[in-house]
Amino acid sequence: MPEQMETAELRAALLRLRRGSGLPVVFGGLLQEGRALRIGEMSGAVTPALHGLSISTGSGLGGKCLALSRPCAVTDYPSARHITHEYDGPVAAEGLRSVIAVPVVVRRKVRGVLYGALRDALPIGERIFDAAVAAARDLEQALAVRDEVRQQEEARHHLAPTPSGPSGPSWEEVRQAYGELRELAPQVPDPELRKRLLAVCGRLETASGAPRELPAVALTPRETDVLAAVASGATNAAAAQRLGLRPETVKGYLRSAMRKLGAHTRLEAVVAARRAGALP
Repeated sequence: MPEQMETAELRAALLRLRRGSGLPVVFGGLLQEGRALRIGEMSGAVTPALHGLSISTGSGLGGKCLALSRPCAVTDYPSARHITHEYDGPVAAEGLRSVIAVPVVVRRKVRGVLYGALRDALPIGERIFDAAVAAARDLEQALAVRDEVRQQEEARHHLAPTPSGPSGPSWEEVRQAYGELRELAPQVPDPELRKRLLAVCGRLETASGAPRELPAVALTPRETDVLAAVASGATNAAAAQRLGLRPETVKGYLRSAMRKLGAHTRLEAVVAARRAGALP
């Protein structure tokens, strides 16, 4: 389940990169524990040549990006002098020339690489560079939140019984279901059914049995909806799409919730909301 969620976030980040940069081809992969980086997601590709490609640290443009933990780019991949050329075959098969690679770094550890490419030998402009870095930063935030949620889950297992038996759903799955219910409730036209759905959400908020560490916080329903989406690892854009809101509106609700919770970052807001019993 966690790997599937991270893959979904990677896919969303690549789509944002493609829209924000105008690049015809974007692709990327995440590092899993004990494994090499593997290109797992692509958008705009016309061949499967790059899909599944395993990238070694220091090899090719992506490997250089992994080794240096910073963005790297080449104007003409086949003739680039400052990278090794183990992957020239797949790159040529896809017809790529100008390529940028940006690392996804969470807590000083590279977790993946996002790539964008042109089929012409043209310089990577500032707009493309900024879009690639922004997409990587969004993915970093999503992964950081997921890491924190996982750690909170592990800590809660030591404080309280799990909400189901060994064969039942994990608490992380329960939280995922909670987030989906928060997204669905505002879309239900029947006020009575909507009220019942929100009542179920309220029961889930206190279902863990873990002690509340902070005083209760009076979050509005929409602030709770946004925090629930953020807790699942969604970026502001993804949360807006799920909730049928504008990204600017999501930012406003998030800022308001952070102010009430005394948080300075999205991650702090999620943790504070859980400690206050506002989220399961």
